[in-house]
Parts: sequence; structure tokens; C-alpha cells
Amino acid sequence: MAAPRLALSLLVVMLALVALTEGMRGAGPKKCCFNFNTKVVAKERVAGYIKTSQRCSNPAILLKMVTGRQLCVKPSVQWVKDLITYLDVKAAPGESSTL
Repeated sequence: MAAPRLALSLLVVMLALVALTEGMRGAGPKKCCFNFNTKVVAKERVAGYIKTSQRCSNPAILLKMVTGRQLCVKPSVQWVKDLITYLDVKAAPGESSTL
């Protein structure tokens, strides 16, 4: 009688450990970039950007275009740095308006 209880207890503990480790791992990144756009993109064509997850193998910036497309670009490229600075300043709250 003790053997089935012990086996059942071990099974419950093992399932709890698996559930705990899977829950701690969490969901993977939603979008990673493996191919990168190398052509300069006009700032007027970009609506915004996001940085990809640190869990992605390649650090990247995902540009959200006004057309709805998304482009992957390398964050180390100078024109990308300039574009990010421009977008950050453009979106900064408290700036005076020209209205």
C-alpha cells in the first residue's frame, strides 16, 4: 500500500517541478531579426520603432513603417542611431507645438 502512494507522490512532485520550470522560462521573444535592411530609410517613412528582445541572437531595431510594413535594421549603423534619436525627440512629451 505504501509503494503506490510513494509512486503517486513522486509523480506529483515531478509534475510540479516541470510546471514550475516551464513557467519560469516564460514565452519566447515575439519577433527576432535574422535578415537586415541595409539601405537608408527616409525618416518620413518611419512611424516608430521597437528594440527586439535581448533573448534574440541578433540585436536589432524593428522599424514600423507608415505603410504598415516592418523592417529589421542593425542598431550599430550610424543612420539607424540618427533615426532613433530623431524619433525619440519627435515623440518627447512637453515639446512646444508649432500650432
